[in-house]
This record gives sequence, C-alpha cells and structure tokens, in this order.
Amino acid sequence: MAPLTRTHKYKRAFDHPSLLKMKASYAAICSLLVLLLMAEAQVSVAVTCSPTELSSCVSAITSKTPPSKLCCSKIKEQKPCLCQYLKNPNLRKFVNTPNARNVASTCGTPFPKC
Repeated sequence: MAPLTRTHKYKRAFDHPSLLKMKASYAAICSLLVLLLMAEAQVSVAVTCSPTELSSCVSAITSKTPPSKLCCSKIKEQKPCLCQYLKNPNLRKFVNTPNARNVASTCGTPFPKC
C-alpha cells in the first residue's frame, strides 16, 4: 500500500460513513427548507383588495341566481380581503348578507371569521 499523503488523509477522514450520512441529512434538510420557503413565497403573493373585483358576483348576491365560474374565482382571489370589506360600512351591507355567504359557500370558499 502506498503511503498516504496529507490530502489523502483528509479525504479519508471526510469520507467516513457517519460524516457522509450527516452530509446527506444536511443536504436533505436544506432542500426541504428551500422547498418550504418557495411554497411560502407563492402563498404570500399579494392580493390587491378591490371590491370591484367582485362585480361578477352582484347578481348572485342580490338574487337567488347561482354564482358564475368567474364569480367563484374572484371570491377565492379576494378571500384575504373579505374581513376588510366586512369592516367597511359601505360594503358590509352587501358582503354580510345570507346570500353573500351562500355564494361563498357554493363556490367552496368558507366565509372568514373576522
């Protein structure tokens, strides 16, 4: 067997099976962390709160007509804003009605508890 040079000694020390497992665990944890951060970044995309975005829901809210697909997509998009709309006295009378709650429920968007 050839004598080990200094670089070979270090290489062998860092290739120890327990260190390799630790490196693999560390890499897996880092990858998981990156994935979680990326998912969080997608979730925290800012929604522009604009009540006019719900204009496609007016007929469903003010009558018994079923909500359109566009209405449902807008309700889902504006869900983070619903509490803000409920606090606004001018919007509350439209948003805080049984029909509005039914429309949200029909669209699969539970009404928030503010």
